[in-house]
Amino acid sequence: MSPKNPSKFENLPRAAFGPLICPHDGETILKDSRFNKGSAFTEQERKTFNLHGMLPPNIQTLEEQVQRAYDQYSSRDEPLAKNTFMASMKAQNEVLYFKLLQSHLKEMFSIIYTPTEGDAIQNYSRLFRKPEGCFLDIRDQDNIDDYLSNFGKVEEVDYIVVSDGEEILGIGDQGVGAILISVAKLVITTLCAGIHPSRQLPVVLDCGTDNEHLLHDDLYLGLRQHRVRGQEYDDFVEKFVIAARKQFPKAYIHFEDFGLRNARRILDKYQSQIPCFNDDIQGTGCVTLAGMMAALHVSNIKMEDVRVVIFGSGTAGTGIADQIAETIATEAHKSKSEASKQIWCIDKPGLLVKSLGDKLTLAQQSFAREDEEWPAEEGHDLFSVIKKVHPHVLIGTSTKPKTFTEDIVREMAKHVERPIIFPLSNPTRLHEAEPKDLYKWTEGRALVATGSPFPPVEYKGVKYEIGEFLPKSEASNEYELTISSMVSAECNNSTCFPGIGLGAVLSRSKLVSKKMLVAAVKALGARSPALKDANEPLLPGVEDVREISVDIAAAVIKCSVEEGLAQEDDIPTNDSDLREWIQVQMWEAVYRPLVMATNRDGN
Repeated sequence: MSPKNPSKFENLPRAAFGPLICPHDGETILKDSRFNKGSAFTEQERKTFNLHGMLPPNIQTLEEQVQRAYDQYSSRDEPLAKNTFMASMKAQNEVLYFKLLQSHLKEMFSIIYTPTEGDAIQNYSRLFRKPEGCFLDIRDQDNIDDYLSNFGKVEEVDYIVVSDGEEILGIGDQGVGAILISVAKLVITTLCAGIHPSRQLPVVLDCGTDNEHLLHDDLYLGLRQHRVRGQEYDDFVEKFVIAARKQFPKAYIHFEDFGLRNARRILDKYQSQIPCFNDDIQGTGCVTLAGMMAALHVSNIKMEDVRVVIFGSGTAGTGIADQIAETIATEAHKSKSEASKQIWCIDKPGLLVKSLGDKLTLAQQSFAREDEEWPAEEGHDLFSVIKKVHPHVLIGTSTKPKTFTEDIVREMAKHVERPIIFPLSNPTRLHEAEPKDLYKWTEGRALVATGSPFPPVEYKGVKYEIGEFLPKSEASNEYELTISSMVSAECNNSTCFPGIGLGAVLSRSKLVSKKMLVAAVKALGARSPALKDANEPLLPGVEDVREISVDIAAAVIKCSVEEGLAQEDDIPTNDSDLREWIQVQMWEAVYRPLVMATNRDGN
């Protein structure tokens, strides 16, 4: 929806068009990124808000501003410099920032998210210019309520992303720099699902850091001490959750990049109490499962028969295993423990077996094999497991680069017609294998999804983008036949978690249930281009993600209503009306007319 297409739902509080009440004028309005339009303020707005003499006289359109901003962006040679430029723009002009991203989403996605955001996080204290978000200190737990109250009134925050920075994007403990992953995730929710940027809150729980480089860096901005653990840590998390629910009772809480020993147990503790989500566990599991289901469709393998090996059984790996097991159990009418037997998990000790005892995390225990099933002499390494299991699916979440070797991949390809291989570790340099090698080693039979963008792959002298296919008219007959057997995709959580969050926010769901996640997976899977053409990618690209988010949100909302979890009034029951109801409330990067507030508190 837009101002040109009015809706019967246009009076909803989150309706994303119409006049915007502004509490500022003069120089102050130019410093508020939410209201600043720069050279695009109209003549009437310049008069109303006392801006004459503060701006060049030529009034420009948003599109003209985007062109200038893109030229400036393109003049930066290095990815990190481009990332810094975009961060500066976001602090100046919110609408222009998001419009520029939307106009060049495929090009810029890797700059504002993985892998470049990882570099920005590692350099947070050195690149610091202006604080963004809420910084909570484990040494100052008694004032969390007061600190959160600085970020809005009860009805003003819909979506919170919180991280303690222990396991960031495959680069480990980054301490207070984790605020940037919270910020980046919220940018993605706005880009991909229209969550209002003014109704978001990025949070970092600073518990210290075990990163020795940061501890010895004189410029480091976080707590200069080793991480606090145990009961004091648990109390800190609980006080944050309680305070956040008290200050923003309708907000959805997204846990991000918590460490292996904490992520699962925190989710397990709170998911039955509040509407919350862990993207590393649930988001990764959902999007991977959607891609896997599409690949199984292409390869004609039933879910009840699938054999899966997961290499790297940390937060992401066990999250994926859990989601797959839940779905196998549902589809094949099996118990979850029985379904788990179709999944083999490998971590640092090798194949997970029961005798590892307390070395297993709680999440790993349900996937550990009986020792008599797998004697030590048979080998617990990846190659040995592949050789014995003959898996249809191999998933990498290990952050161990190049571990899917030629021998391993060729062994897998011996036993299945279409090996499904997902090297998902990110950033790109940590991937278990590169798509070009997987295609080569399987003679073009692999079905591939990656966790980060890859440069174009050259195969038989022809270059093509990962997740895209060159028109057959551009290739020789031989190339057509070979490339037609390949399907690839970028397996990015951004096609999934924003829509889940949007559905939970708009329905005001009490919880995020397993059924809601299954509904999200099915909605995403239904968008797989491979379902219509086996030669197409397994997962849709980010270019279509806003429409996909509407599909996912609608599925989540309907499920929330069916389960009696939705608290929002007057949710439409008709599918067409529901989609319109959702779209009206999705923020868009357009300049809205500004109206002077009658008083200076924004009312």
